[in-house]
Amino acid sequence: MTSHTHTTMTLTIAIWMASLSGPFAQASGLSPESRSFLKSHCHSCHQGTDAEAGLDFDVLSTELIDDATLAKWVRVFDRVHSGEMPPADAEAVAPKLRQRFLDDTGAWIKESQQAAYELLGRVRGRRLTNLQLERSLHDLLGVDIPLATRMPEESRSDGFTTVADGQAMSHFQLEQHVTVVDAALDEAFRRAFTEPDERERLLPAEAIVRTRPRSRTREPELIDGQAVTWASRLIFYGRLPATTAKEDGWYRFTIRSTSLKAPEGHGVWCTVRTGQCVSSAPMYAWVGAFEATDQPKEVTYDAWMSKGDMLEVRPGDDTLKMARFAGGQVGTGEGGPQNVPGVAIEWIKMTRVHHGPDDEGVRRLLFDDLPVQVATKPQLTKVVSEQPKRDAVRLMRKFGSRAFRRPVEDEVLKPYIALVIESLDKGDDFPTAIRAGYRALLCSPRLLYFHEQPGKLDDYAIASRLSYLLWSRMPDDELFGLAKAGKLSDTSVIRAQVARMLADPRGEQFVRDISAQWLDLSRIDFTEPDRKLYPGFDVIVQQSMLDETHAYLQTMLDADLSISHLIDSDFTYLNSRLARFYGIDRVDGDTLRKVTLKPEDHRGGVLTQGAILKVTANGTTTSPVLRGVWVSERLLGTEIPPPPQGVPAIEPDIRGATSIREMLEKHKADAACAVCHVKIDPPGFALENYDPSGRWRDKYLAGRSGKSKAAPLIDASFEMPDGRPFKDVREFQSLVLTDKRAVARNVAEKLITYGTGASVNFADRSAVDGIVSICENADYGFRSILQAVVTSSVFLIK
Repeated sequence: MTSHTHTTMTLTIAIWMASLSGPFAQASGLSPESRSFLKSHCHSCHQGTDAEAGLDFDVLSTELIDDATLAKWVRVFDRVHSGEMPPADAEAVAPKLRQRFLDDTGAWIKESQQAAYELLGRVRGRRLTNLQLERSLHDLLGVDIPLATRMPEESRSDGFTTVADGQAMSHFQLEQHVTVVDAALDEAFRRAFTEPDERERLLPAEAIVRTRPRSRTREPELIDGQAVTWASRLIFYGRLPATTAKEDGWYRFTIRSTSLKAPEGHGVWCTVRTGQCVSSAPMYAWVGAFEATDQPKEVTYDAWMSKGDMLEVRPGDDTLKMARFAGGQVGTGEGGPQNVPGVAIEWIKMTRVHHGPDDEGVRRLLFDDLPVQVATKPQLTKVVSEQPKRDAVRLMRKFGSRAFRRPVEDEVLKPYIALVIESLDKGDDFPTAIRAGYRALLCSPRLLYFHEQPGKLDDYAIASRLSYLLWSRMPDDELFGLAKAGKLSDTSVIRAQVARMLADPRGEQFVRDISAQWLDLSRIDFTEPDRKLYPGFDVIVQQSMLDETHAYLQTMLDADLSISHLIDSDFTYLNSRLARFYGIDRVDGDTLRKVTLKPEDHRGGVLTQGAILKVTANGTTTSPVLRGVWVSERLLGTEIPPPPQGVPAIEPDIRGATSIREMLEKHKADAACAVCHVKIDPPGFALENYDPSGRWRDKYLAGRSGKSKAAPLIDASFEMPDGRPFKDVREFQSLVLTDKRAVARNVAEKLITYGTGASVNFADRSAVDGIVSICENADYGFRSILQAVVTSSVFLIK
């Protein structure tokens, strides 16, 4: 069975991908007038082996037969259009002559791309991402186990894993796909054939403390009937073996606790994590954080736990006074005399839960209305069918249509159904036979790849585009029903569905899913600020930063706020821990709340939020180049080409001997470097007042000591590419927002790229212009742009 599935899948994908490759259809070619323009105004610098920027018009083909050649011609067009070329010190070009070149060359490039669209479509061979596959299997089978992490790591193209051009398909990936399918089926059939899992346990303090009070361990100690853990940097201190998971699954924890010896002005912030909590398996999984106070409070979290994982609850605020314990263990009574804060747990309630349908719901997904007689032993469970072959065909048709996300002809299903019939004929029981059929369907390219034909999308393809854009999962019954009725080609119906889907609880994932890639939030833990250089940063602050950005973007979407809020605003979302880290003293409590900002807070917009500032630094230093490129490409929509070959990276001198500004000025003496840095450096220097942990600073640190006493003051002044000066980040934000249309255009392009699986090409530019113009009267609202994108021609064609 495994060999059959593997061979079928490999051959089908190979044939499919081969059909998608091929040259661009040829347009009429570069006009004689354009050739003359290039010869007169460009060849003197871009000719021969020493051609500037490596662009030699003597060898650059005018046949747009590959992406690399096309990209060079688009860059030529853009440089001439922006006025960067010919350069200011060259012979002036008459405006009419420049426009004629742009009109002719633009029409030539667009015509070539549109011809390719008609032949192959904008998107070629797009498949589900790991996350989309996981959620699709959850929907199909009713399971809730993690699956995406079992797949090979994905690469990004143009910032997203959804883009077809960056989606590789290797033999190893095919093997892992089969493994993931088997894991999902194992879980589904296990739940269908067994009694409900263990449900609830109430663990009082006596049950979660150390079992041998006289021993030195890392479990809490019992003090006045409560399980107490003191603030300390000792790893695994606060682990709770009584919460050890007996099997893989989701668990809901309710924790009732109070603080001990809390510092003045705030409570004791605590972390909740899961893991094996032993040195041989040191990895943690984040669950949540809360602020324990002198009044008892209850917090509830859901956590996925592998068998053998346990809970760890401990003070996690890095600003707290920390206890010291000898020998890596804690003895009873050793923490109290050190006068450090602690958390006292009264009880923990532990409940086994499932995300998604209950066990009966799983049975319906697998066997529809066939009775299932659940026995004490799974092998004795029976699926009652008086006509097994007829029922098998019926179930395969229903499951196949859901798995392939559209009606499936009997001819397509024939080989899959044959597997089930063959299994039944061999004497296999009904569950074994139907599972073999489901496995084959789930390993089909028709599940893994999007079924789209060149030209306008049909209603089922539109349903999938919408659901995987907004939910990263397969369409629900309402979308399938509208597709079946042929109503999804109506843009008013699409707009109504977007509103419904965003209001659905599943819609809350949209902001998290797209920002994980667009804003690199999935990489926030790739680096950790040096604790000696940047004290006070901890995992609670980091998670609060993520929560801040998620809540902020969700508000932008819900309230249709202008995309200007990406750059600047007068509010954000904070809890007391993040507010304290930012130096804002008017926020209480551990829940996020909307906070009005003041000028002295030095915050405003996504641009200055801690999550963004952290992912654009390396944990030790900041670089105007790295931040400048990131802001240019992610928020401003300015494409920055890779540096010329042989040009070394600019690294800040952490000894303080040479300023980054001095180093960049020397670097820009090379004309090939200066042309990009005129765009990179403005946003990069505007953000120099924010350190690698995202906190405001007025001075650089002097060396590795973390002292800023003798360090130079930060100069965040610079000038925009057009020469307008600014003195700080506030003035930079104001200058950027004089052209909100450019920011809106960037958001539209990100949504198109993420939602369609193809980067925005030259031929798409007029469609993007139309999207942005539609949203002008709404002040370029975030939701308005989303609605305009999903009803645009570029979204509704392959």
